Amino acid sequence: MSEKKHLLVTNDDGIDSFFLRVLVDALVEDFRVTVAAPMGEKSWIGRAMSRQGQVHLAEYDNFPCRAFALDGTPSDCVNISLGHLLTDDMPDAVCSGINLGFNCMAPLIFSSGTVAGALEGAAWGLPALAFSHQVPDNVYEQLRQTHGKAEGALETSLRAAGKWASRFAMQRLGEGQPGLVVHNYNFPAETTADVGIEETALSPFKIKCLFKRSGPASFDFKYADGEPPSDGPYDWACILRGNISYTRVDFSRVSEAPGS
Repeated sequence: MSEKKHLLVTNDDGIDSFFLRVLVDALVEDFRVTVAAPMGEKSWIGRAMSRQGQVHLAEYDNFPCRAFALDGTPSDCVNISLGHLLTDDMPDAVCSGINLGFNCMAPLIFSSGTVAGALEGAAWGLPALAFSHQVPDNVYEQLRQTHGKAEGALETSLRAAGKWASRFAMQRLGEGQPGLVVHNYNFPAETTADVGIEETALSPFKIKCLFKRSGPASFDFKYADGEPPSDGPYDWACILRGNISYTRVDFSRVSEAPGS
């Protein structure tokens, strides 16, 4: 029997995230896994890296595999792992997630720490996969406060998503890595073993900033959702239909020469 492929796993919700643990539990059945994740939540941080200052790390023993907690960003976690921690045992791919909440629609993709962690892997020439799971709005904040500790139907859906993630990782490993591509998967709130899968495009979307005056010379700002399309071949519409959205996000096309 051939040796199992090696996966580096990161996230942006932090190393204590139950969603991360569910992904790792699914992946270790078919892969060798190393975890390198932020010590705390690093959501909406995009591809930020700790250019100034130091990044501290510690081995973490709460996983069925080797794991590191770093007080940096998701991109830091992957960069430091590939450049220092795993030079004698480089991974075959990088997986990021499972994120607590969806990562679809164009502006959110570019802000996502989950997608950024995968993108750092793609920059090193590795197959890169990002996984996110839609959660009901009425439990999102509670899940954040409990590190994503899902129960009941949501846990069942999350564990099904973990099984799918393992299959998707195996599939992408067989294809190689065509440049700065992130394979972005969004699981619907009710993911099952036989859920549908759609190849989708990023939804057009505007993030609206709401504000109100809170004093004579001060304002309070809050970001609110816009109105993305609810039908058509888009990632958001897909998960609303109850299917898994797969979007091939090719960051290398940003720098294409004119006429290419």
